[in-house]
Amino acid sequence: MRKKHLWLILVVLAFSLVVAACATPQNAVEGVGGEDTAEEVPAEPEVEEPAEEETEEPAEEPTEEETEEAAAGGEPAACAEDEFGCAVIPPGDTIKIGYGGPMAGDYAAFGTDISNAGLVAIDNACPPVGDAAFELVIQDTGGSPEGGAAVANLFVSDPTVVAIAGHTFSGATEAAIPIYDEAGYPMLSPSATNPTLTEMGSRVFNRIAFTDQVQGEQAAAYLFNVLGVQNLAVMHDGSAYGQGLAEVVAAEFEELGGTVVATEPITPGETDYSAALAAIGALAPDAVYFGGYSAEAAVIANQMPTAGLGDAIFFSDDGTYGVDFLNLAGANAEGAYATSLVPPESEARTEFDAMYEDRFGQPPGVLSPFTWNGYDIVAALCHVVAETAEVGDDGTVYVPRGALVDNVRGLTGFQGLSGEISCNEVGECNTAGPTFFMVQDGDWVLAPTE
Repeated sequence: MRKKHLWLILVVLAFSLVVAACATPQNAVEGVGGEDTAEEVPAEPEVEEPAEEETEEPAEEPTEEETEEAAAGGEPAACAEDEFGCAVIPPGDTIKIGYGGPMAGDYAAFGTDISNAGLVAIDNACPPVGDAAFELVIQDTGGSPEGGAAVANLFVSDPTVVAIAGHTFSGATEAAIPIYDEAGYPMLSPSATNPTLTEMGSRVFNRIAFTDQVQGEQAAAYLFNVLGVQNLAVMHDGSAYGQGLAEVVAAEFEELGGTVVATEPITPGETDYSAALAAIGALAPDAVYFGGYSAEAAVIANQMPTAGLGDAIFFSDDGTYGVDFLNLAGANAEGAYATSLVPPESEARTEFDAMYEDRFGQPPGVLSPFTWNGYDIVAALCHVVAETAEVGDDGTVYVPRGALVDNVRGLTGFQGLSGEISCNEVGECNTAGPTFFMVQDGDWVLAPTE
C-alpha cells in the first residue's frame, strides 16, 4: 500500500513540473513580470508596419505640372510670368475699379459727377467676368496732390483693385502716378489734362480728355480770331492744371500776334482777389483768361466789375464750365466763355443721358463737363479687364497686372460716348479739341464759332 502511494505521489509531482515548464513562455509573451518580459517587449517595435508604409508613400514623385501648380498657388501660368503678378479675385468677391476724385468741398461737383457716371457704366457696360461682378470703389482725394497720393496708396494695398478710373485733377494725378507705376495699376483719367503728365515716362497713365496743349491752343485761337481780342490778361491758380493751361494760352496768343499785358497768379481757396484784379484793371485788357476751377473763377467774375474790368470778357476752361460757376457767379457769369468737352449728340448718348437723369435727378453736364468721360473710362476699363482676365476652375478670377497695363495702353477703336478711344504710345487716347460755350440768360449755350 505504501509503495502504491509513493508511486502515485511521484507521478503527480512529475506532472506538476511539466505544467509549470509550459506556463512560463506564455507569461513572457503577455509581458507579465520578470527581466525576460523587459527584453521581449521592446523587440516588437523594431518591426512596425506603419513606419514602412510612410517610407514607401513619398516614393511617388509629383509630376512637373503638379509641382508648378503648387508653386504658383493654383494660379495660371500667366500670373507667374507677369512682372507684377495677378490681381486675384476669390469667388464671391468683386472686381474693383478705383475712382479717385474730390468728393467734398469746393470741387465736389467734379467728383460727384464723374463717379455717378461711372456707376451707370458699372450697371450697363460692365458684364461679369465669370461670376465676378465689377464694382466702382470711390475715394476722396480732395483734389490735392496729398490726397491723390493717399488714395493711390490705399488702392494699391487692395489686391482686388485692378485698375484706376482717374484721377480727376492734374495735381492729384501727378502725385499718384509713381505709386501706380511701381505697383502696376493702369490708370485711365477722364479729366487730368496737364500736358506734362504723359511726358513723365509712365507706363500706367492714360487719359481720354483732350490735353491742355490742345485746349490752350484752341482757346487762344478763339480769343484772337473769333472774339477779336488783342490785349489779354492771364490769371491762374498755381496748380499743375491751371498754371499749365494759362501758360499754353499766353504763349499761343502771342504767337498769333496778340499781346499778353499781365500774368497774375492767385491762391486757390481765397475769397478776395481784388488786388490782382486792380493791377490788371489798370492795364485795360480786352479779356481776362483764367486757368483753374469754378470756385475761384466765380470770385474773379464777381469782382471784375469793381476792378474796372466790367467791359472785359471773362474766358476760362473746362474746369470752370458747369453749374457751380453759374450758381456762384450769378448775374456776373453772364457773357462768360469756357471750353468744354461735351460730346456730340448720338443715340448712345441720348440713352445714357436718360439713365443718368433718371437715377440722379439732374441731366448730365450740369455738375461738370466730364460726365460722359466718367462713363467712358469705366466702360473701357471693364472691357480691357474682361479681355485680359482668366477664370479658374473654382471661379477665382486672375488678372495679370502687367498685361493689363499694356492692354490699356494698347486700347484701340473703343467706341465711347465721347468718341472713339485709341491710345498712343504715351497714353494720349483722345486728340479731339474742345467745344466753346458761353453764358446766356443764366445758362451755358454753344458759343458762335465765327
